[in-house]
Amino acid sequence: MTATPAPADRYCVFGNPIAHSKSPDIHAAYAAQTGHAVQYEKRLAPVDGFAAAVQAFIAEGGRGANVTVPFKLEAVKVANALTIRAQAAGAVNTLHFTDDGIIGDNTDGAGLVADIVNNAGVQISGRRVLLLGAGGAARGVVLPILEHRPAQLVIANRTVATAQALADQFAALGGEGVVSACGYADINGAFDLVINATAASLGAELPPVPGTAFAPGALALDMMYGKEPTVFLEFASSHGAVVRDGLGMLVEQAAEAFAVWRGVHPDTAPVLQSLRGQL
Repeated sequence: MTATPAPADRYCVFGNPIAHSKSPDIHAAYAAQTGHAVQYEKRLAPVDGFAAAVQAFIAEGGRGANVTVPFKLEAVKVANALTIRAQAAGAVNTLHFTDDGIIGDNTDGAGLVADIVNNAGVQISGRRVLLLGAGGAARGVVLPILEHRPAQLVIANRTVATAQALADQFAALGGEGVVSACGYADINGAFDLVINATAASLGAELPPVPGTAFAPGALALDMMYGKEPTVFLEFASSHGAVVRDGLGMLVEQAAEAFAVWRGVHPDTAPVLQSLRGQL
């Protein structure tokens, strides 16, 4: 008599809109690779009903959830406790439902850094880093970048005060003398790593970054991804930079979330290669 397999543990991604999400494909691949019984689905949460949607999923037996636009700030309030990286980011993209309550985490920055260091083979340590934007996407990656000890991290933003507030926050967390802020017009010198964390690429716009910002052989990374390079990546490439889109960051942050939930870190390389082929 064969034993009945245990039911799969349930996870999901909350967003609005959510139909475009590749997260179910990524987590299905990780589950198959690691032999974990995981069921992962997309959930469209009402813009004014995120907390209720989370509680409903928990009531149905959900074990954890990813959170995407526009709920990453609301997810902070839903959590009973936050990891250090979620506190630093001020945003949550991973919820872990435990016996002690809901733990809010942020795997975006760890995903970005893993993609840069492991997949692109570019060291952050001792390098000059320029981060474009000071919104939610930028907030999530500052601490993981600083943990790799860059020589300099400059946060450039249209509204300088927003960038300065972010720089001040992380200077107090150990980034003093390393992290600074400026407006786009005041970007000075050449950088080894330039990261576009603005939403400009969504509208096929170029953030006002000078071509002189790219050091010879610099890595330019756009958090957006698509079949064709973004305007930012085309601009960076024309100024001698090696370019990379945000697909690797997506795959790596998902692996980090999978590790939070399941205690095992999947191999991301074949999943990234497969997704790239589907674009």
